[in-house]
Amino acid sequence: MIYNKKTFTIEEHIAQLKERGLVIADHALATHYLSHVSYYRLAGNWWPMQLDKEQHIFKPNSKFEDVIHLYNFDRELRILIFDAIEKIEISLRTKLIYHLSHEFDPWWFQNIAIFKDSGALVETLASLKEEIDRSKDIFIKEHKKKYKEDLRFPPAWKSLEMTSFGSLSKLYGNLKNTVESKDVIAEELGAVNHTYLPSWLQSIAQIRNYCAHHSRLWNKNLPGTPKILSKPPFRWLIDVPTDTQKLYLHLSIIRYMLNIIAPENSFVLKTKELLIKYPSVDPNALGFKADRKNEALWN
Repeated sequence: MIYNKKTFTIEEHIAQLKERGLVIADHALATHYLSHVSYYRLAGNWWPMQLDKEQHIFKPNSKFEDVIHLYNFDRELRILIFDAIEKIEISLRTKLIYHLSHEFDPWWFQNIAIFKDSGALVETLASLKEEIDRSKDIFIKEHKKKYKEDLRFPPAWKSLEMTSFGSLSKLYGNLKNTVESKDVIAEELGAVNHTYLPSWLQSIAQIRNYCAHHSRLWNKNLPGTPKILSKPPFRWLIDVPTDTQKLYLHLSIIRYMLNIIAPENSFVLKTKELLIKYPSVDPNALGFKADRKNEALWN
């Protein structure tokens, strides 16, 4: 089959949506949003409103205003989550630098002997080198100028400030299980040991990428499968969801870690305020259960 759909104008898109049953009471509002937010970015929000996914026919009483509410809810949710992940990322970076530099030396991240997969390490280091090479940070420029005869990377406390959460996650997960710091870091972040933390970090890194690239989180099936602690040392869920694709479980892990890293955080309060602000948003699409108020983690 050859793709042969023509390019639509904003007016044609609005007319088509109306023909398919989407109620657009405010034509100017629809024109404004479609001129600033692409049709297919908004389509992810009205997809669940469609009764016939083949013909794209909307359910009765589907409203464009509700599409915009979903879009704005999702945008504000990503900002909230991104802020929480920032704290987790900085904590992980700090612990990797501190514990491994003391267990080995400041260039531990170049030490192939302490990693399980040398090929994966080479890829991570190549990515890190690119970040360092294009860095304009004064501490990197001064290091290169002062130690130009030293062909190694700058020490961990400089180099790892340049790398992404994803690379930090890969460095941690790739450490051999015999490395003492691997368990120490896991314990300090509430994951007990190295068995669980890599899957948590992988999940959080994926969500961070969605947030950074402004991708929809509402009603999204997430690819990560976090391993769940049987007896967490800190406040956790009583009723752990079996559906690992929904955001709720992943948010619960973020909340769990955040309580350790930033005990006075307002993550739950802000999440509740967001759901109150957008009452048309269905929390079930995020995996939130009606009885979540009974969960100590979310109070």
